[in-house]
Amino acid sequence: MAMSNPARLERNTICDLFTMYGPDAPTLCASWTTRDLAAHLVVRERRPDAAAGILISKLSGYGDRIRTRKAQGDWNTLINTVRTGPARFSPLRISLLDRLANTVEFYVHVEDVRRAQPQYEPRILDAAVRDQLLTMMKRGVRLLARSAPGGLILQPTGQAPITAKKGQPAVTVSGDIGEIVLFMYGRQDHARVELSGPPELVEAMRTTSFGV
Repeated sequence: MAMSNPARLERNTICDLFTMYGPDAPTLCASWTTRDLAAHLVVRERRPDAAAGILISKLSGYGDRIRTRKAQGDWNTLINTVRTGPARFSPLRISLLDRLANTVEFYVHVEDVRRAQPQYEPRILDAAVRDQLLTMMKRGVRLLARSAPGGLILQPTGQAPITAKKGQPAVTVSGDIGEIVLFMYGRQDHARVELSGPPELVEAMRTTSFGV
């Protein structure tokens, strides 16, 4: 049996959440509503000129204007565009590239929607999603952790530890791989993990600006 595409699974999940909660629900993305988040996902995949503002601060204003304009469109059309995915000839239509570029993105944003609601519980992740999240942490965590104020070790449940940043003293972040991903993508207040290490360094890790 072929392995499920974890990026596609998470894409469908967030579209289902958009349908369930509507366009005005809160998210963990600052002041963004679900409408703003959906527009962000569309711009990221279909407007590379505007998506550059995500990483290049000088272009952020232009990107914000395009996103705001996109958010003003019909809600159901916006959801369908997210669900459809990248444009027809985008390299992200290739399953491998889709998994690499989109699994973490969609997983984090699914949780941005879920955990901004009054009540939520951690969900059981599909095995393909868990495996891809673990792979991406092993490959990219040093970039994410470059601003850590000390050594940082990640301890996913049932897996070997991952050295995110070498150094002593160090903090160990333990928990399910999905929770660790959220922690490393700046959602420390909403990640169900345990931190161990020197108390002052533990507190510093809780407020560090992790992420790309």
